[in-house]
Amino acid sequence: MKKNLLGISLITMTGLYVLLSAVIILITILTKQPVIYGIGISAILLIIQFLISPFFTDLSMKWFYKAKFDYEIPAYLKKFIEEVCQKENMKYPRIGFIDDGAPNAFTYGHTKNNARIVITRGILELLTEDEVKAVIAHELGHAVHYDMLFMTVAQLVPLVLYGIYTLLMKTNKNNSGSNKNDGAIIALIAYILYVISNYIVLWLSRTREYYADSYSIETTKNPNSLASALVKVGYGLTTSNSTGKNEAPRSIALGIFDSNASKSLVVSSYENGEASKDNIKQAMKWEQWNIWAKWYELHSTHPLISKRLLYISNRSEEFKQKPYIEFDLTKDESYVDDFIVELIINFLPPIMFVVGLIITSVLANKDKINLSILSMGITLLLTLFTSFIKFNRRHPDKDYKDNTIRDLLSEVKVSNITAIPCQLEGKVIGRGDPGYVFNEDMTIQDKTGIMFLDYNQPLFVVNKLFAIFKNKDNIDKSIKVKGWYRRSPVPYVEIKSYEIDGKVKKVYTYPLAKAFYVIGFIISIAIIIGSFI
Repeated sequence: MKKNLLGISLITMTGLYVLLSAVIILITILTKQPVIYGIGISAILLIIQFLISPFFTDLSMKWFYKAKFDYEIPAYLKKFIEEVCQKENMKYPRIGFIDDGAPNAFTYGHTKNNARIVITRGILELLTEDEVKAVIAHELGHAVHYDMLFMTVAQLVPLVLYGIYTLLMKTNKNNSGSNKNDGAIIALIAYILYVISNYIVLWLSRTREYYADSYSIETTKNPNSLASALVKVGYGLTTSNSTGKNEAPRSIALGIFDSNASKSLVVSSYENGEASKDNIKQAMKWEQWNIWAKWYELHSTHPLISKRLLYISNRSEEFKQKPYIEFDLTKDESYVDDFIVELIINFLPPIMFVVGLIITSVLANKDKINLSILSMGITLLLTLFTSFIKFNRRHPDKDYKDNTIRDLLSEVKVSNITAIPCQLEGKVIGRGDPGYVFNEDMTIQDKTGIMFLDYNQPLFVVNKLFAIFKNKDNIDKSIKVKGWYRRSPVPYVEIKSYEIDGKVKKVYTYPLAKAFYVIGFIISIAIIIGSFI
């Protein structure tokens, strides 16, 4: 397994650095400038960042997440880590503990000998012993495979290419000589290669996630435990009574799932002590069938949870286990029409604005001032109108039905553009970003699962004051939430209002946005009328 991963990584690295070298040589030939010095400085800065980042991350964990690195983890887990470390001839990692009920785990550091693994209370409360071992084995796999080091080296390429692009664009503005066209061409090439290399780096990261899963499987000899842990941590499907003997007392970071999707949590009801496979399949439908899921995966550091579940399930027979899940649901429609409609709704406002701006500028240059003003008013009106259509699709203000998290996760026709109005009732078990003192969001648990709640007031400072002084008081309290359910790919609910301790609290972003549209419509109509005067 390690040889395969090393081969894939070396081939990918070679390809990335060939792209970078080609751009450097091209710049050197056309500009006759020793660009390599600038590249060298960038590389040195990245190396310095890589060397010091774990220590700054340590401080961030202690200051902002209240992580404890002297926490005494359960004996079974300590013994498991010691056995893996002895087998891999690596030092025992520093273990950080965040006292937050939302399940999360990640690792960072330089190499396998100075790795840090951070876990939350939710990991120990919601997962069984075997599941906890599987998650920690995944994190140890990142350390054993030197993923932090490889990904840092890989990320240097798009970083430098983007630096070349921005540098040449700035230089071109001050350059009126014959080299200006050459610089513009190279800048365009650098930007295109930057985009390509970024996707290559993301693909490499997703590949290494599969290998971390594979390491966990081969270390624990228990693929089904990793699969069930992913269902709980990656989707959110757990159970309200999954606590017990594992309950805890009250850089580049590589986690069990994408840090950008840390809102994604799944909890399902259990049947005879096992997760309901039908609930899991229902939760998998969105990733398997909705076209947006493929788009989001392309831009993610981690594969889709459903793909990882199927990969793990395919390996179960190697260890004499029945495959954890077989996705055998039949798709009754293509969902392509919904995707096309959402694409149009999403991109129509900026298209209207750009086209209108061009027409307005052309008319102004031809001294057709009244027509230019008319065009500006119509552009503003159409841009606001199409933007309002998108706003209403994201915030349908009617039919707020009582839902469970399991029900919401089974919805396929939902995205960042299309929302479902809903009401949830449960308990706040932690912050949206587990342990982070400046995070205003919350995590709710009902009898069927866990869901991220997006708290977003109009003013940034209000959100942060709420995070610092109010949010911690909501933890472990019952909550009733009214809002809009979306996936992007993370399943989450944007809060419209919520009730805690018998008091209803409102989020004012929605009514303020509606007021903005009303004012905008009035202004645009006034401009149109004014063009005829």
